[in-house]
Amino acid sequence: MRIRDLPYPDPGDPDVRSGFRLMLWLWRSQLGGQLKALAWGTLHMAAVASFPLAVGMAVQAATERSGDRLALAGALTVALGLAVTASDTMLHRAAITNWITAAARVQQLLARRTAALGAALTRRVAAGEVVAVSTGDIEKIGWFVEAVSRFGAASLTTAGVCTALVVYEPLLGAVVTLGVLALVAAVLPLLPPATRRADAQRAKAGRATELAADTVAGLRVLRGIGGEELFLGRYRRASQEVRRAAVRTARMWSLIDAVQVVLPGVLLIAVVWLGARLALDGTVAVGELVTVYGAVTFLLFPLRLFQEIAMAYSFSRPSAERAARVLALSRGTRTQDAVGRRDGARTLPDGDLYDPVSGLLAPAGSLTAVVCGDPDTAGRLAERLGGHGTESAAQAPSVLLGGVALDEVPLEAARAAVLVQDKDPVLLSGTLGELLDVPSSGAVAPGQALEAAQCGDVLAALARAGGAPDGDPMRARITERGRSLSGGQRQRLALARSLVADPRVLVLDEPTSAVDSHTEARVADALRRLRAGRTTVVFSSSPLLLDRADRVAFVSGGAVTAVGTHRELLANEPGYRAVVTRETGGDDDHDTGGTGMAGEGGLAAGPAGSRGPRHERMEESA
Repeated sequence: MRIRDLPYPDPGDPDVRSGFRLMLWLWRSQLGGQLKALAWGTLHMAAVASFPLAVGMAVQAATERSGDRLALAGALTVALGLAVTASDTMLHRAAITNWITAAARVQQLLARRTAALGAALTRRVAAGEVVAVSTGDIEKIGWFVEAVSRFGAASLTTAGVCTALVVYEPLLGAVVTLGVLALVAAVLPLLPPATRRADAQRAKAGRATELAADTVAGLRVLRGIGGEELFLGRYRRASQEVRRAAVRTARMWSLIDAVQVVLPGVLLIAVVWLGARLALDGTVAVGELVTVYGAVTFLLFPLRLFQEIAMAYSFSRPSAERAARVLALSRGTRTQDAVGRRDGARTLPDGDLYDPVSGLLAPAGSLTAVVCGDPDTAGRLAERLGGHGTESAAQAPSVLLGGVALDEVPLEAARAAVLVQDKDPVLLSGTLGELLDVPSSGAVAPGQALEAAQCGDVLAALARAGGAPDGDPMRARITERGRSLSGGQRQRLALARSLVADPRVLVLDEPTSAVDSHTEARVADALRRLRAGRTTVVFSSSPLLLDRADRVAFVSGGAVTAVGTHRELLANEPGYRAVVTRETGGDDDHDTGGTGMAGEGGLAAGPAGSRGPRHERMEESA
């Protein structure tokens, strides 16, 4: 795989049983590139290691006044120089390719896992961990995977040089070989504490990243309650802990660096002293002494690579562990995920939507409203209906669409069949036209969707904002997460995006909680008209929406306890009436989240579903 060929058509199925197994799988996945780097690295180091031989030949030729041997030494030096230049260039190319392709493979795997899990990802893994894995961790993993081939080349060359020295000059060669083994043995005990300190630093950095992400995400709320300084103080303390941990880690690696400098220096002094005595005794020639000295000097280079591989492993192992934890997550079972990737057919199921856990049934082609006293229960149920639940297939049976389990449907088909819009939808940055450019059936035009979602004032505001070329609101830019818009405007644009997609089943969680009652009534009428013949499920406690539904299901304690029309349930179901009208004297057995109040956006209503002026919701400010 070349860099220009990225991304991979299929990054493969990783071994996520542990971080080490993941890195081993990555190494095997690019075996051709690793062998290429190993070959070029071995050639490069062998050529560098041979320079002392050429220098020793030249010194010996000069001592013996042999012009032919001096010419041979010069020719050998030129050949080795060309070999070093070519091999170093190709080694660098191969190493960088291995690093980038390994990191790109992990990045693709993470993107695929994120797409498979959807909104359930951040409820199963901390947001800071996800950020750490998708940014710095992939580079560290790629670093170790790439360094393995260079470490292999260094090991082969070191073994070859020590063997050649023993053959060339047995006494000096034996001293050098024992000295190299002693150097390695001296460094090995220092690696575990260095690894532990690096792990502690990574853990503290992950917590600081998570705290920073939470602070930025909740900045508007923090400003509203005056809690900015409190959270900034927490982040300052967390960042100082990261700094102190980084200093402790750096001290250990500095000690390892010092050992790598002092002990090789001692070895070099010992070899020179012994070699000089042997030369004075006439046991070795001057050229042989120069050769041995040059070989010992060369060995300092692969020894530095031994330190690099140890450092790369200590830094990449926790990163690989985090990546393996994220990649091990599945929307159902691993088998179902694999089937979803292999089967690209868009065989979309159709029919009634049924959840066997709660007993909720949404007949095909109808508008079904769901009332839950607890907003968290509503959110979890909405996610289950779209196949985004956090439970595995062993913990809870899958939702059925037309009698087919969503967990058994290829992921692409399941996402195309059922679309879930949660109560806090995200608007990606870009133009309004790009926002509405989503995979769709083509039956609903963007203009129709915007009109149905009552986005006229949003379009006018975008056109007046000055960011729309020629006053065209479809070309106006929307900031990250739509932060320049009010809550109600974001909510209606998100609804328009969902309507454009025109899925067979549309699940909406509190789609009008941030709009006023007049706008909500128009949205409810347009939603019923535009989604005629399509299955729509709306989680809401708003009488304006409930009164327009074909059927209403009341969920209490996680299960459906009553089904009927809005007016029937108001008259016959005390728990339902307490949630919708916010009565506090209703049945104590219903689940109202412990307050007897409606969830977000709940409205008071009389017997006919009307509401008084004091219950009307005003649109959120930006």
